[in-house]
Amino acid sequence: MSASLLQEARRLVIKVGSSLVTNEGRGLDEHAIGEWCRQMAMLVRGDGSGPAREVIMVSSGAVAEGMKRLGWSSRPSEIHELQAAAAVGQMGLAQMYETQLRLNGLGSAQVLLTHADLADRERYLNARSTLLTLLQHGVLPVINENDTVVNDEIKFGDNDTLGALVANLVEADALIILTDQKGLYTADPRRDPEAQFVHEARAGDAALEAMAGGTGSSLGKGGMITKILAAKRAAGSGASTVIAWGREPDVLLRLSRGESIGTLLVAPTHKQQARKQWMADHLQLRGSVQIDAGAVIKLRDEGKSLLPIGMVSVEGDFSRGDVIAVRDEQGREIARGLANYASAEARLLCRKASTDIERLLGYVAEPEIVHRDNLVVTR
Repeated sequence: MSASLLQEARRLVIKVGSSLVTNEGRGLDEHAIGEWCRQMAMLVRGDGSGPAREVIMVSSGAVAEGMKRLGWSSRPSEIHELQAAAAVGQMGLAQMYETQLRLNGLGSAQVLLTHADLADRERYLNARSTLLTLLQHGVLPVINENDTVVNDEIKFGDNDTLGALVANLVEADALIILTDQKGLYTADPRRDPEAQFVHEARAGDAALEAMAGGTGSSLGKGGMITKILAAKRAAGSGASTVIAWGREPDVLLRLSRGESIGTLLVAPTHKQQARKQWMADHLQLRGSVQIDAGAVIKLRDEGKSLLPIGMVSVEGDFSRGDVIAVRDEQGREIARGLANYASAEARLLCRKASTDIERLLGYVAEPEIVHRDNLVVTR
């Protein structure tokens, strides 16, 4: 097993499923959640697990906890009932994580996301900024889908997918999916005695999907197939995925030390390469900015961010978070990236210092027009 992948990982997204969180529907499992919180706190502090890590938790369990509180023995099919269960259960879920993390010396924040938040580029950047700010302040975000208000997320969504989307959002080094199974087998071990355990594979390998069975729990929406597809999605931004049994003693600490637990699905593309490829090939351009020769040198030769002082003009109609081209004074594209400001605002900032942004706009989103982390040089 490529132990160094998790030993070297500094930003982790950990996803835990409904059956684990609620002990197969018998209500929130305080002991299990307490164990994960203890381990996450140790990861954040670097206690006995190597260097300090940044950790985000994606937790299922709101609907299942709500069902228990409402006295329902089976998952309802009506959307309004699922939304009611999510609303009731989310209270207990957030309270449990807050209590257990605080007992272990960590602050927590509840973040409710929908797929739409991550599809819209401006909301995507806002969510990213919020999560990274929480991490900078040593607060552990606990994320769930906003099931109370969005229909299709309950009907079609699953938190394995959400975990992968969050891993992409914050450019995590690894996604750890804790489940009620040891990992991936070549076939369903409950039906096939010849099934072999898969210790390591390449994320996105088509053969993995053939191996995965259907939904394994009456409570959750996912199954092994959703985890395989989540690993494939996470690999798109360079994050490798581990699928492991959530009740394995000290599972998070042992994984972070490089111990071979569960199934490791290795991202075939390096993190930085994946992001550059995504920026260069897969996003539609909404506009452009023209920059002077000095700014060209800063971007292309020195790897700097694009500041407003170097911007000469703005073309097109784009919003914050849209992908724009960066052109030299001859009109040649030299880079592209995610705009921190809309086109109308960018026009006001041309040739201005970053210190003037608040005076001109009344607020400051970022000191850069395009941050170097969100910029790829194309020429």
